[in-house]
Amino acid sequence: MINTLQIERMSRKEKLQTMEALWSDLSKTDTEVKSPAWHKEVLKETEARFAVGEEQSTEWESAKRELWKRFE
Repeated sequence: MINTLQIERMSRKEKLQTMEALWSDLSKTDTEVKSPAWHKEVLKETEARFAVGEEQSTEWESAKRELWKRFE
């Protein structure tokens, strides 16, 4: 089992990789993962901005690459 001291010693890249692995595992059983109540509202707001051209879509793999670059 991993403890908080081990997490503190991880690099940012290692932390992000660990988070991605955890989320990948948790999302395999999506019926058990409940979105928080506020999430529906945020999605509605984003959809509205997208409809009027204030948001752009990005392919998931491209978005992940950009996020990795930003946080490395």
